[in-house]
Amino acid sequence: MSDTKLQPVKDYLTGLQDRLCTAFESCDGEARFREDAWQRPEGGGGRTRVLENGGVFEKGGVNFSHVHGESLPPAASARRPELAGRSFQALGVSVVMHPINPYCPTSHANVRFFVAQKPGEPDVWWFGGGFDLTPVYPFDEDCREWHQRAAHLCAPFGKTVYDKHKRWCDDYFHLKHRGETRGIGGLFFDDLNDWSFESCFAYLQAVGDGYLAAYPPIVDRRKDAPFGQREIDFQRYRRGRYVEFNLVYDRGTLFGLQSGGRSESILMSLPAVAHWRYDWQPEEGSPEAELSDYLKPRNWID
Repeated sequence: MSDTKLQPVKDYLTGLQDRLCTAFESCDGEARFREDAWQRPEGGGGRTRVLENGGVFEKGGVNFSHVHGESLPPAASARRPELAGRSFQALGVSVVMHPINPYCPTSHANVRFFVAQKPGEPDVWWFGGGFDLTPVYPFDEDCREWHQRAAHLCAPFGKTVYDKHKRWCDDYFHLKHRGETRGIGGLFFDDLNDWSFESCFAYLQAVGDGYLAAYPPIVDRRKDAPFGQREIDFQRYRRGRYVEFNLVYDRGTLFGLQSGGRSESILMSLPAVAHWRYDWQPEEGSPEAELSDYLKPRNWID
């Protein structure tokens, strides 16, 4: 693939990383991201930025990577076996932010671009990504606003895009062994190359910019809510479910580990503290019990 197409994608992604870090540092007010630039022996590298023990965020990461190799890892070719054995380039920005306040939701976003190459054959490229919200104590106002922004950014790309990618998000971020979704969803898409390159890239940018517009206002709204040990205990319990999803199901985690990526960067998505309690159930009618009503697909627009 020519640099005339690849370089603008890389420029957007590195710029998005910078803008996200600036926004989160402003929101936090105390901590700053530390940056580790890294290289992988197989080819490529990235820059990992992690914020810890801040005024608002307990832990957060905003990572950029651009890696390449001689053969697509199984996590990338499992659903497209015809591409197995091709060399590849993969670029992306991945974000996970874990706030201190249990009333302030965790968020995740990812935007990425792949190119699979084979001598004598046309390049195969595709975009992927999305964003989702994982509240511990959910507020309908936040959930509606989150999905309204998602629907708004999807609208220029077709009437069915939001419904399709919202449903894909609900299906993907689903803990099958728990019978619940990870949170209240958002958008998820992969293998996007049905449109022109320019339209697909524009959609990637809309998703990245949409996340930047959607999450900080929710953080600002909830970060100063009063809380106590009960809420902290439940937050840590629920973060255990976040860990379970990322280590068992997340394709990005699998791709990173299978492709020889930097383990510390790949696992930056995990919270600082998580708890597991054997067969624990919240008290019926309690605020903690209310969360279960949100861990299933729901129409937040109408």
